[in-house]
Amino acid sequence: MKLIKNGRVIDPKSQFDAIADILIDGQKIIAIGQDLVREGAEIIDATDKIVAPGLIDIHVHFREPGQTHKEDIHTGSLAAAHGGFTTVVMMANTNPTVSTVETLTEVLSSAARESIHVKSVATITDKLDGQTLTNFEALLDAGAVGFSDDGIPFTDAGQVRRAMQKAAAFDTVLALHEEDPQLTGVLGINDGAIAHQCGVTGAPTVSEYSMVARDAMLALDTKARVHFQHLSAGESVDVIRFAKSLGAQVTAEVTPQHFSITEDAILTHGTNAKLNPPLRRSSDIEKLIVGLQDGTIDVIATDHAPHTHAEKDQEITKAPSGMTGLETSLSLGLTHLVAPGHLSLMSLLEKMTSNPAQVLHLDAGYLAEDGPADLVIFDADAVREVANDFASKSSNSPFVCAQLQGVIAYTICDGEIVYQA
Repeated sequence: MKLIKNGRVIDPKSQFDAIADILIDGQKIIAIGQDLVREGAEIIDATDKIVAPGLIDIHVHFREPGQTHKEDIHTGSLAAAHGGFTTVVMMANTNPTVSTVETLTEVLSSAARESIHVKSVATITDKLDGQTLTNFEALLDAGAVGFSDDGIPFTDAGQVRRAMQKAAAFDTVLALHEEDPQLTGVLGINDGAIAHQCGVTGAPTVSEYSMVARDAMLALDTKARVHFQHLSAGESVDVIRFAKSLGAQVTAEVTPQHFSITEDAILTHGTNAKLNPPLRRSSDIEKLIVGLQDGTIDVIATDHAPHTHAEKDQEITKAPSGMTGLETSLSLGLTHLVAPGHLSLMSLLEKMTSNPAQVLHLDAGYLAEDGPADLVIFDADAVREVANDFASKSSNSPFVCAQLQGVIAYTICDGEIVYQA
């Protein structure tokens, strides 16, 4: 039994925000209130700290099976716990891809050994071929929480429409990576002045928002639940806002890196700032922030994508895209959204807890009596320098040495302390 005392308890789902105590017994919260006392309970002093639902990330790459030199489910879970996350959802573009019940079962069996909740989507198409739909019913029965071909955009509009029709029939979510390969040059760098300085043609914003527009209208037509991953272009926000106004059941996410830094980071951080979709311009960040403010963008997700030093230490055209993100996510939100006054702390946490849970219908992301004992305790005002000592196997981040706000004190999952500073 644990008793968390004197913290500022914030629960976005109920909009509760007050100094309170939380009593935990086993895997459940059994009381939230003032001046709670329980003899024999382990006391956790949360004075001057925030107590919130454990963070949820619905877009991570743990590289298992097939690429465990970059990350595996265990080290990814450690990174998540260090970042305050108690639930994560793995993408399916592994080797082999999570396209069959057999592979999904193997992945979930490994995940079940971890101290946080690790879930997985399955691929929309077999081996990411863009054509052959997987067995949605069997994969859902085996534990998939949704479907995504993340990393491989759909070029066949008819096939994505059929996938949406199938998803609607099973009331499940399709999560889509939107970058039209026929409109891009070198992936991972915005097509603009910085790319041209590097001597390449990059990926223009139209490669993203044109596909977002197509698929938002297909979602409206099919009545499917469609989630747009890692938005980077300001125009994509406009399109999704319009689709929502028409009644489309669409949701969207943005990564902390896309609202924190611009394409200029390529010049200072090299390939550690090479991402798919790429970092964009300050004008795009302004629109992403407005999308967060008005609810067009529902979720903040990391797209945690670890790579080794050897893989990243190549010229810009050869290095893989992606960065490790779980251990800096909350701090980037506090630093670039809350501190400047763009979002309230309640709103930031909503996009990292209750909203992602709602997208995938997870019983998580809230604090309530008889609810799950998944919590994060953090100092929202403390400033830290990001050290190159990640719990992840990889340290490919443009934020190493950055001064960021927010320090995790405890991560608690199923009533157990899984990380303590």
